[in-house]
Amino acid sequence: MYEQLGSYIKDRIAVSDEDLRTILSYFKPLQQGKNDFLLSAGQTSQNTYFVGKGCLRIFFINEEGKDVTRYIAFENQIATALVSFITKLPSTEYIQVVEKSELLFISHEDFDHLIQIIPLWREFYCRYLERAYVNNTNRLMSFTTMDALERYQLLLKINPTIVKRLPNKIVASYINISQETLSRLKSKV
Repeated sequence: MYEQLGSYIKDRIAVSDEDLRTILSYFKPLQQGKNDFLLSAGQTSQNTYFVGKGCLRIFFINEEGKDVTRYIAFENQIATALVSFITKLPSTEYIQVVEKSELLFISHEDFDHLIQIIPLWREFYCRYLERAYVNNTNRLMSFTTMDALERYQLLLKINPTIVKRLPNKIVASYINISQETLSRLKSKV
């Protein structure tokens, strides 16, 4: 799994082997079972997770009491409750293990320490933040400019793994439609 994370990092920044070894030494392994929670609303996000195997989802509960999935991370992706991680304030989001998962995690303190000792780690973090911003903006725009069918078709085009691996409840929550609407769309497409 450390080799996976090393490749992920090297794909994003031109880090030396020595610096990469230092970065990897701050990540700790963690195995979690299906439906475990890594973070609950009200807790402060203290860790960032790299998914070696499995799936995590980040969601919140809206004012109607329904869960809304904001982000899904499969293998070779990073996930955290970013707003809480940045602000160090209690999270309004949950991080849930959707499939039995093998993870590597780094604490907020160690993450910040790496920024101080390895200048390229700041570049890695900036690229991560940029991608998160673009993804969130594109999703928000899709909610206001596309109908349910268009959002489902876009999901099938850009991330069909979500539809293939996850229950309808999560898929529907991710594209902001009801499970009934999702079932109708699946039968049409």
